[in-house]
Amino acid sequence: MMRDRIFRATRMLALAGVALGSSGAVSTPPNDATAQFLERHWADPIVPQGRPPARFSALEASLDPASCGRCHARQLEDWRSSLHARSMGPGILWQFHLMGQAAANECMRCHAPLAEQKSLLAMERGWAHAPSTAPPGYVPPDLHRGGLVCAACHVRRHARFGPPPRQGAARAPVASLPHGGSSASVAFQDSRFCSTCHQFAPHGRRLNGKLLENTFEEWRDSPAAKQGRSCQSCHMPDRRHLWRGIHDREMTRSALEISLEAGNRGRGESWARARLANVGAGHHFPTYVVPEVVVVLALVDASGSIRAELKRHVIGRRVDVRLREEIADTRIAPGGHAILEATFASPPAKDWRVELRVSVSPARHYERTFRDALERQPSLSPEAHALLRQALAQAEASAYELDRLTRPLPAR
Repeated sequence: MMRDRIFRATRMLALAGVALGSSGAVSTPPNDATAQFLERHWADPIVPQGRPPARFSALEASLDPASCGRCHARQLEDWRSSLHARSMGPGILWQFHLMGQAAANECMRCHAPLAEQKSLLAMERGWAHAPSTAPPGYVPPDLHRGGLVCAACHVRRHARFGPPPRQGAARAPVASLPHGGSSASVAFQDSRFCSTCHQFAPHGRRLNGKLLENTFEEWRDSPAAKQGRSCQSCHMPDRRHLWRGIHDREMTRSALEISLEAGNRGRGESWARARLANVGAGHHFPTYVVPEVVVVLALVDASGSIRAELKRHVIGRRVDVRLREEIADTRIAPGGHAILEATFASPPAKDWRVELRVSVSPARHYERTFRDALERQPSLSPEAHALLRQALAQAEASAYELDRLTRPLPAR
């Protein structure tokens, strides 16, 4: 099954420059305040919020993202457009029909990490140890379906946490601020904050000797890290809560430099050369096993129809649907490139040309996985089957054409 079902989400400390001894015990560097903050902040499991302070209004105590948006409207709008807001979509919800509470909680460690979210799911699924009473008023009944909500990163025991104020920002007295203001930590600007969910621990699942998800370590070895560019620099520009990635055409386009050249060698022979360089991503392109980028170098006629496919290259890390075998790894490391070259007979007409087409399927591995599940799980409940169908449709719909370059060719 997907990563969401098989793997236990990693502990923060193994990711954040925190040493693991031979016994597996975790030791935090004594002078690393950021690592110490992240150890507390991303404790597994996150503790329940508990009773709100008596001075809090219902709005201040609420864990509903819409309540946060009353003051943080732009952040709410950004978040609603992001994958973080959809991390509890049909692609994971159908799997909860096949697994127990413990396995689901492991998935939710990243997809919906709050204790209140886990409790709501347990109530919905009728699992053991689910609360027997309705959730308190500050917990909206659909919070578990909201994914990585605002509170997942910013609220612990009803205290608010965030990055330091912008330089020069006016500071109001804490007592006058809603929910008593927030505690500032530079950890929110540190790439280690993201590694909680975007990096497997050193002892995590490996294929062909490589961790299934190694994004933080890829970044740490990249020019971006050496230049001081954090994950947030690209994925949260100007503190925007966008988290754009390979699902977004503009973000993907900024990662690649694409060029195409073509010409005639004489004696009825032509040539073409395409180059795709990872100039913008601070990690491998793509970093995870899910996306697939297909590059086709083709000879097309005046109508744009492909008359001959000269070269095809797939960029990505392909694994089997059961995550047991790595089939290929053609990703482009930061600063690296891929080249497609072809020599071929010159076209018979002067209006033929060489074309480079780059297509992106952000959820290709999930497409394969969902189709496999539909074949292997004929006894799924109607609800689970509908969710699986919906997940497959969403995965297929995420594909897009990234770029298309054309170069003329002399006729034969």
